[in-house]
Amino acid sequence: MAKRSSRVERPLRKSEFKVVFGTRQAAKGWQDLLAVQRGVVVDAWEFLTTRPCDRTADNYPLKDDLATVTRDGRTHEQGQHKLAGGARIWFYVEEMEVVLIRVSTNHPHETKT
Repeated sequence: MAKRSSRVERPLRKSEFKVVFGTRQAAKGWQDLLAVQRGVVVDAWEFLTTRPCDRTADNYPLKDDLATVTRDGRTHEQGQHKLAGGARIWFYVEEMEVVLIRVSTNHPHETKT
């Protein structure tokens, strides 16, 4: 039994994706982003748990050398979710998990053109 005042995590519907950290940078970046744009992060969470594979103006695959990421010998398409102020979330989807690879509070240098 959980102790009193333990945080209750938001339950997921069976059709929703679980969001997990794939790197330490993503975990730290997530906390940094929450500190400066909490409302926007909540919106991103809602999107990533319900429709991470949808292609929109703010959610799409990365290109060129960033198009894929290899983890545990498996290659995945790497996506980017854009947030206000240039913040970005890089991720891939494996089954019903969205794996966060990088979370930035500003526009990543690698994708600036």
